[in-house]
Amino acid sequence: GAPPRPSEAAAPLRRPGAVPSRAELDPLTMTDEMEAIDEATQYRRKIDHTLARFSAAHDEGNAEEAKRRERRDRLSPASLIESTRTALQRVVTPTPSPEEEVDAEQTRLQEKKARKIERSVRFGRIAAAVVAGLVFLGIGGAWGAQTYFDAKFTQISALDENSSDIQDADAQANDENFLMVGSDTRDGASAEEGVGTADSNPGARSDTVMVAHIPADRQRVVVTSFPRDLEIARPDCQRWDPAQSKTTDEKVAGQKIAKLNTAYAVGGPPCITKVIQQITGLRINHFVGIDFNGFKAMVDAVHGVTIHNEIPIDDTTLGKVLLETGDVTISGDQALNFVRARHVKGDPTSDYGRIKRQQEFIGALLKKVMSSDVVLDPGKLSDFITAFANATFGDNLGVKQMMTLAQSMKGLDQSKITFLTVPTVGLPNNRGNEVLVRSKAQALFDALRNNTSLPDPNAPIPVSEQGQPTSTSKSKTSTSKSTTSRKTSTTG
Repeated sequence: GAPPRPSEAAAPLRRPGAVPSRAELDPLTMTDEMEAIDEATQYRRKIDHTLARFSAAHDEGNAEEAKRRERRDRLSPASLIESTRTALQRVVTPTPSPEEEVDAEQTRLQEKKARKIERSVRFGRIAAAVVAGLVFLGIGGAWGAQTYFDAKFTQISALDENSSDIQDADAQANDENFLMVGSDTRDGASAEEGVGTADSNPGARSDTVMVAHIPADRQRVVVTSFPRDLEIARPDCQRWDPAQSKTTDEKVAGQKIAKLNTAYAVGGPPCITKVIQQITGLRINHFVGIDFNGFKAMVDAVHGVTIHNEIPIDDTTLGKVLLETGDVTISGDQALNFVRARHVKGDPTSDYGRIKRQQEFIGALLKKVMSSDVVLDPGKLSDFITAFANATFGDNLGVKQMMTLAQSMKGLDQSKITFLTVPTVGLPNNRGNEVLVRSKAQALFDALRNNTSLPDPNAPIPVSEQGQPTSTSKSKTSTSKSTTSRKTSTTG
């Protein structure tokens, strides 16, 4: 017979633990390429090779993907920045000691406090600017209502806005013209105050007469002063009773030649308003009167006003009013004499030096009242309101009207606020009166009514209007002319 197949042969003896020979293995679980195999075995072998290649390829792919992912993460911008920052921190910022940690905490607290202070300062500045810009509205608000402040004014009757003396009425639509009169009535004054009493100086006189003109576009303010000794033709007026702040039934006949201050002394606010409208052609739509006693109280209420005094003021009647020069803070008593002094040594005339001081003082007082030192101080503000209201009387006068004046003068720059003196010859005539240069006055008030450029205040006076002054001293005339116009800022 045929020899037995290897698989059928008796298994040889082997040592325990020895690996079986290939001939002893099941051909279904193991194939050997060195052996002759059948077709089925070859097929299985191909499958094994294919699976092995797929497995190897899969493992290799996973390994490559892991490497790429690691490299990508390592080279990403965020990773680079973070690693760089960490490295720099290790170099530049070593581990702080306990003392350094305390210092760092203190620095953070100081920076936080500085930021808080900065915010507070910024808020304070904003608040100050808002309040200063709305000064009189703010005053009304501080008292809770505008009507409270309005009620403090003494209302009188002074205006005549339909007067035939008003010129260019259409051109003056929406203009504001404040006639401001400083009255030297002594009613209520004591002998110790040094201004006289009602017994020694009965009646009332206009020591200061000014018109503040604000055109409809609010682009400039022109304040024109009128000498108290300006020669006028006084019209018929009703007698004024200063004690009652009203006119009486008595009619005072007009006077062809008179001083300007007699218009107020005889007929009070209505009469002086009529005269100023005749001279200027302006529609006076606000009257503001302030007496001496209240003027002094207003200055003291804001704890003094700083003025710039160029030369010592030594008055032959009032004495040594102010000897200091430069920037000087003056009290109410000093301020009163500062604007009243009419016989100062060195003044070219009794009026022009005083007018210049009055104009300067108005600017200084306005600057002080508009400052945060007053506006943001409830005590000073309250005292000023009381003093101002107690001393002030007027027609068409209240919070809104005074706010218009204050905001206009506060918000404009130096070049747009002009203080002038009505054009005069410069020296008194044989009657002791100041003589108006009518051609120059006409040009000035035409410019105000029509809101055109102001004429040159230094233009020569026509020969026909030079008048007959008591002195022909050219030096004095030149000096007095130089005081008739100046520009100054009230905002500082």
